[in-house]
Amino acid sequence: MWTAPDDATIARILRETKSIAIVGISTNPDRPSHGVYRYLAAHSPYRIFLVNPTISELDGVTVYPTLAALPEAPDVVDVFRRREELAAIAQEAIDIGARTLWFQLDLIDIDAANAATDAGLQVVMDRCTEIEFARIRSR
Repeated sequence: MWTAPDDATIARILRETKSIAIVGISTNPDRPSHGVYRYLAAHSPYRIFLVNPTISELDGVTVYPTLAALPEAPDVVDVFRRREELAAIAQEAIDIGARTLWFQLDLIDIDAANAATDAGLQVVMDRCTEIEFARIRSR
């Protein structure tokens, strides 16, 4: 059963993370996924994988069509997709062996979170990786 992680758990997740897959990356600089990608690429130590089936590259960086197409399982799957897609993405994250499933601001799916938690993943919902990374980095 999923329970919301406390601040210490979120800080631990972000400190232990080596790689993040941003699912739903957009080429539009006004979209949140684009801003979070730019911020993490500039300020974090993470290897970042981009996932979107409608584009193949962003500024020379490969964009993969699915999580299964990634060259390795990321530690965190950071999701910027519609609510109706969250369950399928949760299953993909489980299938590839990710450690954490992270649903961005305003994204909540308790059933998907429970499935991922039952499979052993940490789940964060309705939180922004950029905001949380900046917050723990400033400590």
